[in-house]
Amino acid sequence: MSRIDVSTYQEELACARSAARNAAETIRTRREKEFGVRYKALNDLVTDVDVAVEKQIQAELHKAFPEDAWMGEESDDGARLPEGRVWIVDPIDGTTNFTYGFPVYCVSIALWEGKKPKVGVVVEVTRNEEFVAVAGEGAWLDSRPVTVSELQEPGTALVGTGFAYNDHEMLDAYIALFHYLTLETQGMRRPGSAAFDLCCVACGRFQGFYEYALKPWDVAAAGLIVQEAGGVVTDWTGGDQWLDGERIVAGNHGLHAWLLIQIERFIPASYLPPKL
Repeated sequence: MSRIDVSTYQEELACARSAARNAAETIRTRREKEFGVRYKALNDLVTDVDVAVEKQIQAELHKAFPEDAWMGEESDDGARLPEGRVWIVDPIDGTTNFTYGFPVYCVSIALWEGKKPKVGVVVEVTRNEEFVAVAGEGAWLDSRPVTVSELQEPGTALVGTGFAYNDHEMLDAYIALFHYLTLETQGMRRPGSAAFDLCCVACGRFQGFYEYALKPWDVAAAGLIVQEAGGVVTDWTGGDQWLDGERIVAGNHGLHAWLLIQIERFIPASYLPPKL
C-alpha cells in the first residue's frame, strides 16, 4: 500500500486504508461463490457478504481504536451522530450492483469527530481504485493528489445522479429535473453507488452530482474526499445537512451552484430540507 504523507490522523488513515483493502479482497473472493440475498425493505437488498464484511471491518477498527463509536449500514440502530469519534461504514455501497454482477460497488470508511469528517477512504472493488482524504490535508486517488474539474459550464459537464430504490414520492419531479439536465449538460450518468459518484466528482470525472434518500454511510467518506479535492458539498438548500439530511449536491463551485438553482426550480419546497 503506497504511502500518503499526512500530519494528522496518521494511524486512523492507515487503519482505515488497511480495513478497506482487506474488505475489498474479501468481497472479490466472495463474489465468485454463492451468497445469500434477502430484502430488508422494499427493493432494499442485503447479502450475507455485506454482513460478514461489516463485521470484518468493525473488528479491525475496534482492535485499533476500542473507545470509538460505530455506525454501520448493517448494524445501525437508528442512533444519531454522536459528538465524539465515530466510524461510519458502508461495507458494500452498491449492493444491488454487487448482487447482479454490475461492476461498480465500493467499501466506504469514514471517521467523524465533533460531528465533522476527519478521514475518508473509499475503495471501488472491481477497479481496485482507492480514494482517500484527511481533513485539511487533501485528497488522493491511488496515492496521487486529485482536484475537482475546472469545467464550469453546464454544457460541458458530466453529471452523476441516483434514483431512490424505495422512496418514490418525488419521482415525477425528480424525473423532470433529470430530463432538463439531460438536455442542458454533456450527459448524465447513474453508476449505482453514491460513494463512487462523489469520488468521480473529486477526481474530475464528473463535474457535479446530486441524489436523495441517502444515508450517512453512503456519503460520510466520499463527501470529505470531494471537499478536500476543492469541491463543494451541501444539502439541497445549500446548507450543511448533507450527512443525515438525505439530500446531497456536490461539484466544483460553478456546477454546484448551478445544480442548486435547478433543484430549486424543479423540486417542490415540501421535498427540500428546511433552511437552518
